[in-house]
Amino acid sequence: MYKNFFKRFFDFIIAFTAFVFLSPVFIVVAVILLIGNKSNPFFFQNRPGKHERLFKVIKFKTMNDAKDVNGNLLPDAHRLTKVGSFIRKTSLDEIPQLLNVIKGDMSLIGPRPLLVKYLPYYTDQERIRHSVRPGITGWAQINGRNTVKWDDRLAFDVEYVNNLSFSFDLKIIYKTILKVIKSENIVVDPESIMKNLDDERRKP
Repeated sequence: MYKNFFKRFFDFIIAFTAFVFLSPVFIVVAVILLIGNKSNPFFFQNRPGKHERLFKVIKFKTMNDAKDVNGNLLPDAHRLTKVGSFIRKTSLDEIPQLLNVIKGDMSLIGPRPLLVKYLPYYTDQERIRHSVRPGITGWAQINGRNTVKWDDRLAFDVEYVNNLSFSFDLKIIYKTILKVIKSENIVVDPESIMKNLDDERRKP
């Protein structure tokens, strides 16, 4: 009952309330990024959602669009701005995803929506992560986030789906709040410590 009805009900009520409460912060951050990065303060990207249906995730844009002499975007580490780095460290970049939750593309708690290009590289067991809505935070995020190896990170996602419950979600919310307050396991540039999933699993 919780998984099929009440979870979505709670998602909508909590996300809507949180967005209204955080709207002043939302506006201030958007203006700061608009001025600081001199570009659109929002980042949109297709991600696989429930049943691998694509949706556009929305986050605050923490990188500029600097390109090399050939017109290619520079590596993330070179495009991450100072204000963008601060916004990532404080997890403020996640606030716009409340709109994804309100719309129904995402949940507050669930496996993080990863890149579309990763879809061919999941095992059959790991694909279970797409049987529920992706979340703003999840079991993998409070167990190391980007500091955890891919195999373990995806195993945490499968464990969450197989044990999804109201009490489990409350536990994750509580631990997420603690980690945000302490700024634990937040890696501003994930590519600096780990490979992309497709690069790691691609056969030579």
